Amino acid sequence: MQQLTKSEEQLMEYLWKLEKAFMKDLLEVFPEPKPKTTTVATLLKRMIGKDFVGYNEFGNSREYYPLVKKTDYFSKHVNGLITNFFNNSASQFASFFTTETNLSSSELEDLKKIIESELQKKKK
Repeated sequence: MQQLTKSEEQLMEYLWKLEKAFMKDLLEVFPEPKPKTTTVATLLKRMIGKDFVGYNEFGNSREYYPLVKKTDYFSKHVNGLITNFFNNSASQFASFFTTETNLSSSELEDLKKIIESELQKKKK
């Protein structure tokens, strides 16, 4: 799976939220100052080329939709991070994540619950 640029990723976020969108819908969700239509069209064209976005044509209009699930995209990146920066060690990644991100006690407790829940599932 290819990577998206920051601009493409931002546009993809909107598309994941909307699920299907025409150009006007996408432009509407951008904060001010809004990008030009041509800029968004160029990003969409590149994202279609990378197989991240598909579309249906209705006359002169295109309704765009994501071809990649958000969870698939980000899990691929997290796994890549673990492989490339943490010697393929999930525990090194977890250690870095929990010590370097200033998580609160309650956030760490939530993580602990998630991990315990996953352990229970794996034991079955």
